[in-house]
Amino acid sequence: MTARVVVVGSANMDLVVETPTLPRPGETVLGDGFLAVPGGKGANQAVAAARAGADCHFLGAVGLDAFGDELKGCLAAAGVGLDGLRRVAGPSGVALIAVDAAAENLIVVAPGANAHFTDLDAIDRDLIAGCDVLLCQLEIPPETVAQAVAAARRGGTTIVLNAAPARALPDELLAGVDLLVVNQTEATVLAGLDGARDPDGDGLAPADDVPMLLDTLLTRVPRVVLTLGAAGAAYAERGGLRLEVGAPPVEAVDTTAAGDAFTGALAVAWAQGRAIEESLRWACAAGAACAQHRGASSSLPVQAEIDALYDRAYQPHPTA
Repeated sequence: MTARVVVVGSANMDLVVETPTLPRPGETVLGDGFLAVPGGKGANQAVAAARAGADCHFLGAVGLDAFGDELKGCLAAAGVGLDGLRRVAGPSGVALIAVDAAAENLIVVAPGANAHFTDLDAIDRDLIAGCDVLLCQLEIPPETVAQAVAAARRGGTTIVLNAAPARALPDELLAGVDLLVVNQTEATVLAGLDGARDPDGDGLAPADDVPMLLDTLLTRVPRVVLTLGAAGAAYAERGGLRLEVGAPPVEAVDTTAAGDAFTGALAVAWAQGRAIEESLRWACAAGAACAQHRGASSSLPVQAEIDALYDRAYQPHPTA
């Protein structure tokens, strides 16, 4: 079954510097290398979904600049449908990224054209209503996300929200979401626990308390996937199933787009109707495969690469 996925989100040119360590406030760090790679959470997840086997369309905006040309070309090369891509006056979005020797990163985004993506037309809404899964993030204006969610609701489309970057969200937006995907930092902010401490007084931040985060988020959405980096992911649904899956062990070199690879693959698996444990493992395999390569869109794995890592990590093999 070919999954039909529409991604409503951002497109940025990622300007990546490799550094021995991430800079502290006021500190200058000399970098070891530089890459300019098409990215942005929306575009990354659209490419990830297309490479994972989906019939994927992207709704977003890029500028009338060279970066806009390159971003459009990258999406088209991955087979992403671009009927909903706007070209607007001014610069495209840009992300400034530092990646250290441990593959951790620090990211600052200048939205550019993404900030002007403020309305969906009738064609956009019909496209959303006719797909299996709508996938959104939070690098575009929230009113556009709300319009996309409303269109999906009218069409009976499953809504997956990757609530990144971290920000507080109104209940009326979350009420329309079928599946929320967040990392521990994003979950802490969305749960209203940012800066709080564990009530037992053991010094742990709430981000370390997975059951607490899941319980809190399930008061606002029916299903949550909490990504745990190299440890894998946790899933919970209101009044029902809870489980955790581990990620395939790999030698990570850059985690910049690993979360986008995970989310795009998860949307595809969900649209295909796979069991949730299989879906999570397949998404973890996509994230792990991505982390083995540098760059954002350039590191997103194809379906065969995800399947191969999934089989090695999770499928039982008979002993000789």
